[in-house]
Amino acid sequence: MVNYIDLELPKKGDTVVVGMSGGVDSTLTAMLLKEKGCRVIGVTMSLWKGDLPDLPDGAKLHSSCYGPDEVEDIKECQKFCAENEIEYHVIDVKDDYQKLVLDYFTSEYRAGRTPNPCVRCNSVIKFGALLQGVMNLGIDFDYFCTGHYARIVRPEEGLWGSDKKPCMIACATDVTKDQAYFLYRIPSEILEKVRFPLGMTEKKETFRLAHEKGLAAAERKESQDFIPPEFFDLLFKDQPGIPGDIIDLDGHVLGHHKGIEHYTIGQRRGLGVSSTRPLYVHSIDAKNHLVVLSGNDELLTSGLIADDFAWPADEEPKEAFKALVKIRLASRPVPCTVEPYEPKDGETFTGKPWKITFDEKQRAVAPGQSAVLYIDGVISGGGIIARAFN
Repeated sequence: MVNYIDLELPKKGDTVVVGMSGGVDSTLTAMLLKEKGCRVIGVTMSLWKGDLPDLPDGAKLHSSCYGPDEVEDIKECQKFCAENEIEYHVIDVKDDYQKLVLDYFTSEYRAGRTPNPCVRCNSVIKFGALLQGVMNLGIDFDYFCTGHYARIVRPEEGLWGSDKKPCMIACATDVTKDQAYFLYRIPSEILEKVRFPLGMTEKKETFRLAHEKGLAAAERKESQDFIPPEFFDLLFKDQPGIPGDIIDLDGHVLGHHKGIEHYTIGQRRGLGVSSTRPLYVHSIDAKNHLVVLSGNDELLTSGLIADDFAWPADEEPKEAFKALVKIRLASRPVPCTVEPYEPKDGETFTGKPWKITFDEKQRAVAPGQSAVLYIDGVISGGGIIARAFN
């Protein structure tokens, strides 16, 4: 068992850039650091291009990371920072977000995979393009803090027998709000200056403190989705979907679809077919534009092959090892064996693939999602699911 040290948080006199969204977590983070005596600089990334059509009259808009309510979020941040004498900047990352997150999102769905835009956004935008924008303004800072529920730790001994002791992501104290899964791809060198002041705080305590300090953000609805559901189909407006058949595992045609981008592994609702038993999306054949359905039992798999791995300090394991794995944010971590995988004829991967075998079968493993590995509550690595196996 490896021992880990929680890295110290910013102290009085430090210059701290705080990524702000207008929500309670980031607002409280800024306030706590201000009260500690830090020089706090608030920054918000501007993502919304406003190039999607308006919703029909009366349509309700869900709060999200990407949407027209960004304007209101920025106003709330500006107001808070002005009231508390905090320097504030809006960093325009629209073009990067379009290319690296939105285009990735649509291309993955069109390839029959289920992307995770939050994982992508954190690694290349929030802890990438946003920080670059801060540096482009000539701002020199000691730490970059956000309201994420996670912790930054350092191992007391080298990884995998090496001499590297990098910053690593550890789970938050509040397991119900833990966001470590979303952060696994942030490079270790970036994490050296990153801190999460709420990592050891219960969410209910966050709200209590925010109300106690009279923060308006405590009354705001929390963002839930990457994009409002109302705008989902509009992201694919650049080209029409390719129709195809909906079939069962034996190849019988059960119905038809307007494009595979509307489906994901494990989906039950909105399939457009009738059956005497519950049916779920079992797999998607992008080459032949097929959506394959099955019963629930057929969704259980023994393991998966993943590639495009991110390892702390890029230090790859030298042999097979045991860990816990999460195949999606909402899944519980399960014991598994992780070992190198030798590609078969015709298989291509991004980087070195690894085989992850579950101790107990898991349901609805979706290509494109992240398989994140944990040892002693600390992320030891993670990759993108290429396929499941039995």
